[in-house]
Amino acid sequence: MPTNILMPALSPTMEKGNLAKWLKKEGDTIKSGDIIAEIETDKATMEVEAVDEGILAKIVVPEGTADVAVNEVIGVIAAEGEDAKAAAAPAKAEAPKPEAAKAEAPKAAPAAAAAPAPAAASGERPFASPLARRLAKEAGLDLSKVQGSGPHGRIVEKDIETAKAGGGAKAAPAAAPAAAAAAKPAAAPLATGPSDEQVKKLFEPGSYEEIPHDGMRKTIARRLTESKQTIPHFYVTVDCELDALLKLRGELNAAAPEKDGKPAYKLSVNDMVIKALALALKAVPDANVSWTENTMLKHKHADVGVAVAIPGGLITPIIRDACHKSLSQISNEMKDMAARAKSRKLKPEEYQGGTTAVSNLGMFGVKDFAAVVNPPHATILAVGAGEQRAVVKGGQLAVATVMSVTLSTDHRAVDGALGAELLAAFKGYIEKPMAMLV
Repeated sequence: MPTNILMPALSPTMEKGNLAKWLKKEGDTIKSGDIIAEIETDKATMEVEAVDEGILAKIVVPEGTADVAVNEVIGVIAAEGEDAKAAAAPAKAEAPKPEAAKAEAPKAAPAAAAAPAPAAASGERPFASPLARRLAKEAGLDLSKVQGSGPHGRIVEKDIETAKAGGGAKAAPAAAPAAAAAAKPAAAPLATGPSDEQVKKLFEPGSYEEIPHDGMRKTIARRLTESKQTIPHFYVTVDCELDALLKLRGELNAAAPEKDGKPAYKLSVNDMVIKALALALKAVPDANVSWTENTMLKHKHADVGVAVAIPGGLITPIIRDACHKSLSQISNEMKDMAARAKSRKLKPEEYQGGTTAVSNLGMFGVKDFAAVVNPPHATILAVGAGEQRAVVKGGQLAVATVMSVTLSTDHRAVDGALGAELLAAFKGYIEKPMAMLV
């Protein structure tokens, strides 16, 4: 039977994506695992793998199409001689109107009409790979009852095999549309400010150029608005002396072995800031948390996101378990991910999640600033430039290289005293950097 190629969910929050390019054309032979298309999200370009073998019988959504909904049919794979039209029906039926939903509520939805549909019961779509969805459908498994072992809990093929062997995830009949809608109340809209027309009236016609927002800018605007409207921010600032750190950095870089005719690593101050923050979170574990409505998530690892400016916005690649990595590992990982971030080649698991973040504007000469917490993080560290300042040591005036850092916290999760304790631990590692090597 022909198989639909569906628009994949490349992250738990993805709803739409742009079909940037087809890497196969109609009539090409496809093998399972072949890269057949490229999908653009607001922050990355991802590759789509074929989950079946056969012929690319039909391209339903042409390349260059924007805002293709997750689970929408984008193409059809068929065996030789099969009719592609048989599989080219839309993957998601249009939601019934409220009146129709009420009328049909008593009727049970046919279990065999679609893949297991936990979204009807919970209002949320399980995070699973396309292959896992197909295998679950064939086995009659309810994806909402399958534990994912992939990145960020994504359900993958081996999870389906485990569930099949256990036999405890059989799909129940899908809930009626009206009941599903009632189970999840609509979220209140976020305040967005004056309308386009209200703003335009403030300026002379022809005195400006209109540049439409792209997906990344819309996502940044939405998340920062949510952050400022839902998170009570609290700020703590300290000054850190950098002279010992700069000396150690110079010695470590000078001692770097050569690899392929160049140093195996080149440490930056930011690499050492990442390590110091991770170690500080390990020393003050109560600050390594995320707030949820009913619980506090206390993380076992310090995963540090680092804000990287890219054309049109920014992205935050994550150094996982940074407290247990060497400075050279952190440095090389950061350089690799920053380069791929700028070409939008990061995978979702490389920039989603994390337990804290660093935003460094020191290279632009910024002395100090306050960053906005990026949920689900409860903290973010804003790093200013290192500069020579007059300081008092032992009652005498002296000159030292000083860097101001400001910790923004989610006050629901990290109180002022706890934030100050975290910053004190961070300052200790920066001013006595040999402690980061042991």
